[in-house]
Amino acid sequence: MRHGLAMCVVGTVLLMVVNGCTVPQEDAKKKDSEVRAAPLILVDKGVSLAPIIVFKDAPPMTRKAADELAAYIGKVGGAKPSVIEGLPDPLPEKAIWVGFQPKLKELFPKTDFDFKNPEEILIVANDKNLAILGRDRWDPQHLVVKGGYDKVEGWQQEFGTVNAVYTFIQDYLDVRWLWPGEMGEDIIRKEKIAFAPFEYRYHPQIRLRSGILRLSAPADLRGVSHDWVRLQRMQMDSSNIGYRLNAAVGGHGFGNWWERFHETHPEYFALQPDGTRSAFPSTGNVKICQSNPGVWDQWLEDVAKQLEEDPTRLQFNASFNDSATSGHCICEKCRDWDVPEAKKRLLSWQGFSQDYVALSDRDVMFANILARKLRQRYPDKEYYVSIFGYGPTRPAPLKNKPDDNVLVSHVSSFFAGAADSDSDSYDNEKGSQQFADWAATGVKIFYRPNLPGQGGLGYLLPDVPFGRVMETFRFVAEHNCTGIYFDTINECWPTQGPLYYLMAHLAWNPYQDGYAILDDYYQRGFGPAAGQLKAYWTLLEETRNRMVDGKLTFPQAYDAAFYKRASGLLDEADAVVAKAPEIYSRRIAFVRVGLEFTRKLNEVRVLMDRYKTSKGEDKEAADRVRALWKEIEPIAKEKKNYFYVNEVMSIRNSLHPDPKK
Repeated sequence: MRHGLAMCVVGTVLLMVVNGCTVPQEDAKKKDSEVRAAPLILVDKGVSLAPIIVFKDAPPMTRKAADELAAYIGKVGGAKPSVIEGLPDPLPEKAIWVGFQPKLKELFPKTDFDFKNPEEILIVANDKNLAILGRDRWDPQHLVVKGGYDKVEGWQQEFGTVNAVYTFIQDYLDVRWLWPGEMGEDIIRKEKIAFAPFEYRYHPQIRLRSGILRLSAPADLRGVSHDWVRLQRMQMDSSNIGYRLNAAVGGHGFGNWWERFHETHPEYFALQPDGTRSAFPSTGNVKICQSNPGVWDQWLEDVAKQLEEDPTRLQFNASFNDSATSGHCICEKCRDWDVPEAKKRLLSWQGFSQDYVALSDRDVMFANILARKLRQRYPDKEYYVSIFGYGPTRPAPLKNKPDDNVLVSHVSSFFAGAADSDSDSYDNEKGSQQFADWAATGVKIFYRPNLPGQGGLGYLLPDVPFGRVMETFRFVAEHNCTGIYFDTINECWPTQGPLYYLMAHLAWNPYQDGYAILDDYYQRGFGPAAGQLKAYWTLLEETRNRMVDGKLTFPQAYDAAFYKRASGLLDEADAVVAKAPEIYSRRIAFVRVGLEFTRKLNEVRVLMDRYKTSKGEDKEAADRVRALWKEIEPIAKEKKNYFYVNEVMSIRNSLHPDPKK
């Protein structure tokens, strides 16, 4: 295994500007003498003064990042530097170093290149050299791995250098990627690219970020934002599950066991009240007899086979199957693991339901047994067992503390503040409190909500609760969250784009000022019309919250007054940018696509309610719906609009008098 470098202090990094350069404030104080030194000049008046040197045999994504760095220096400064692989002889007078090379210890004798934290990045400059690097871990024999939807090429266990490069492009070259594609890229061109000496370190707390826009995770071909997600440091994370999200975090652990073992090992499955070990509630959602030693051994053998296929795996799923409250084992040994004082939950079996205690202690006992067997078999490896805090395991365990190689993905939907209660509880337990209680056990915890979407998230409508999302990211971070996975964000940029942008930045550092991130987004994206666009998106946020909090219908919230105000703000924006660079009017037009989509789809919803109420007799409503979909489909299928078309067509089939077969 090859090792590079990576990570640093979690929290807000205070920055200051020195001689026109952004420098971490604490580092600037330490290096005041260096700050007064001559600046490092990379480009001056269209001439590149420093080539990029990437270490020999760099993995593919690192080399790709070096090439992209060269391209962006060219876009900003007007001169693209050359890229050299390996240590040149003689050394150039000035250079940009990408990734660690031993020579850097001579060039930066006071800098510590021993990275102690996952994904740690380091950007350091003196008057002759700039080094951009991070903790890199990869296996040269396994750079291609099998993902959930396609293979992933250039896979690494950590991408510190890659994310350091994208941090430099964004924070030091001042590039913005507002949304995917050329129109979303914002460049401020400079005659000179120069930096006073500085040193900057950071490591992200949230190490699973690729699950936020999961359709654009490394091996998921369904999304429309793969390049954007990578540039925003979301895709190349160190969770080691970015190419198998559904299997490791989004999905369940025993989905194929009934098919594999029900004939040869019926004892693997949960004992039911009728004395059978049946497939209730279904073959894909059957529950396991967690106290059975044969189950433990079989699970461990499955791990061994997974490692034969992919030795880079670190996490292994032991989450019970879905239909979370149905079919759990009632054998004496499993019930002995339960805690009588635990919160009550309504559990179901074939033809029978009963209030029973939460199963969190049982599940943790099971996970701990597997975790200890995993460590015993692989004592020199950092392997993890993954389970859910879901349904009857949402409350934290009372007596069993998870081992340090157990990871919990907590399925609680307090994402936007309006659905914080656990629907399975009898006393309105807060999902956020359950999350905090689990975190208090010291377990490694991921936040993995099934987003409720009362604001139209699943319909690709402007469900943009910016302030509440800021609070959520800060809350889970303060409770030791190390990963975030959303199961229901389906990528619709004209209606939800600023929300994705905000979440990308908060995933990298959840302690940032989210409103400052948005203000920068509006300013960089819309220039002189920033105020109008801020007012527009604030209107959408307030409308969404008013609807959700007041339990209003979509027609009540998105009424004529709303559309008049929203359209008026975009009209004002168009007027303001009439004599400004044309890019601003193009971006406003992109936002207007989202408003028109919202208007048309909400009209479809109203008409389809009418049509269904008439039991198919309202021909006028049906004809209008057909006409509206002829207008909506081309908008959604236009590539430059960045809709997830499959979701649009799914919505179409549920809101159309003539659904497609």
